Amino acid sequence: MRARRLIAAASVAALGLLSLAACGKSAPDVAAYVGDTAWSLERVDEIYDDAQAKYGEAVRQEAGQTGATPAPEQLRSTVTRQDVLNLLVSMELGKRVVAAKNLQVPDQISPEQLQQGLRVPATAEYTRLWGEWVDILQALNQQLPPADLNDDAIMAVYQAIAKTGAIDSGLSMDQVRQAFGDGGFVRAASAVSAALEEESERADISVNPQFREVGVPSFVNGPQGLVFYSLPYIDRSGPVTDISTPEPPAATASEEAVDGTES
Repeated sequence: MRARRLIAAASVAALGLLSLAACGKSAPDVAAYVGDTAWSLERVDEIYDDAQAKYGEAVRQEAGQTGATPAPEQLRSTVTRQDVLNLLVSMELGKRVVAAKNLQVPDQISPEQLQQGLRVPATAEYTRLWGEWVDILQALNQQLPPADLNDDAIMAVYQAIAKTGAIDSGLSMDQVRQAFGDGGFVRAASAVSAALEEESERADISVNPQFREVGVPSFVNGPQGLVFYSLPYIDRSGPVTDISTPEPPAATASEEAVDGTES
């Protein structure tokens, strides 16, 4: 088994909000509602299209230095509209938790620090939103009481990371526990996830059915650099549907190192 060091962190973001007081929660052109705040499908497309355009231009410029011509598929970022919605909804919830608990959020992370891992230029709004979220994440990780460690939380984090290939899939619980060490980052991650889920219940979340369940945008710092993934924590159950009883929170990840081994 080879050693691998993981630094996991949950992430979320929201900017350019559309206030829709007195509107119903079934408008087909709305991507999601958080209370009286909503994001239109157009807004999600705007952030997504900007990320794709900035990424494509960066690839063209890099290829141009060697005289190469990139194929069309090489000009497409792996960012999806679901990623954008996850970022917007989750950060709004994170901001509400910060405000309710009167937490201090330092301005420490810049888009330039994230662009290589995200593979989206720092000039893209998507990357700027990520920079804002990571500051909120650090405040939540450091100032929320850590949650109890349990098998469900450990496996939720493991399975999300395993989907990226950053850690081997198919490990047993004992192997995952060994890889995650004392599980400190899972405790912090679970606390963030629980806080966001609790806030989602108060805020009355609704999600357009064209999207999957909302997840906490997260990242892990593995041997090859940052790996970004998503941990679901809010389910959808209908057309821009009200969510009053979300599933129990899946763990997200915090910014703590974990020494471990894997096959």
